[in-house]
Amino acid sequence: MWRLSLSTGYRSFGCRIVGPKRLWGSRAVHTCSAPAIPAGRITALQAVDLWKNHFVERGVMEPEHSSLYIIAYLLGAKTIEVLEQGKLSEFLSPEKTEQMWKLCSRRLSRMPVQYVIEEWDFRDLTLKMRPPVFIPRPETEELVELVLTDLEMKPGTGAGADAQHTCLEVGCGSGAISLSLLKSLPQLKVTALDQSQDAVDLTGENALRLGLQDRLQIHRLDVMKDAETVLRLCRRVSMLVSNPPYLFSEDMTTLEPEIFMFEDHAALDGGEDGMKVIKQILTLAPQILSNHGRVYLEVDPRHPPLIRRWVEVNVEEMRYVETRHDITGRPRFCILQKEKSNKDHKLDLD
Repeated sequence: MWRLSLSTGYRSFGCRIVGPKRLWGSRAVHTCSAPAIPAGRITALQAVDLWKNHFVERGVMEPEHSSLYIIAYLLGAKTIEVLEQGKLSEFLSPEKTEQMWKLCSRRLSRMPVQYVIEEWDFRDLTLKMRPPVFIPRPETEELVELVLTDLEMKPGTGAGADAQHTCLEVGCGSGAISLSLLKSLPQLKVTALDQSQDAVDLTGENALRLGLQDRLQIHRLDVMKDAETVLRLCRRVSMLVSNPPYLFSEDMTTLEPEIFMFEDHAALDGGEDGMKVIKQILTLAPQILSNHGRVYLEVDPRHPPLIRRWVEVNVEEMRYVETRHDITGRPRFCILQKEKSNKDHKLDLD
């Protein structure tokens, strides 16, 4: 898989969103040139060491993992661990050497590894990646697992069930959530929205590559600006899933260069309280969901109590069900459910 474990470098590849204050530190970006391609032949391991040292000198995050991922990719392996160790001692061809220098030079510019190698794994899917489309984080894999586990516990749902279920994803990015759910639930149909044409195009490309395009509808829509269109297209879905922009605007200035320079700020900045898009999603949810349909949100650890209080005051038909924690113990996921009001129940009886 194109990822490191949560206990190693993946969380530092300009990827993991951890919450308040200084999120990723504040390393300066150095303007520098790449080292010259060696005149003689060089082994894969020598190339890795050369670039690791150069990354260290220039303050690039995860210098060793960066060079290892790139050489593994060039040698046709997912990780350095699954590569035949003898290959690391073999001389690179002139073509491979040139490719190594080209890709590592991109990393030197602080481009995230996911964009450098142009693909990344999300659960059991390999997705194409390109800037500025938001890179899926490890927490979002946990969000998908949460949804699947929740569905398995309900009668008539789950991977082997015959019942037809529908899902709306707000902010699909590369398609990671929608496509992962579609692969796990053969009866599921998904509508995916994003305000970015780049994201819509990449989700469509990934769906086609994975053979999941027949059960997916993708639309370029902004829930903040196109609410009426969203309501017209997306009604009576079983669940609404979203990893919305949830950073507090003040935290945007603390992002690592890997994020600030390359990823779409609209997919990150959630406004002054980080809840601008979250509030809009929850306002629209009662009109989108079928009765007892659920909303699953990935949020900032500061958000769950704020969301609970806001919903209680502002959205009559949504009930806050529970908060779930991510693998690091942070309150990361909110589950809400639509409950018909007494007025709606009376109308149904009439």
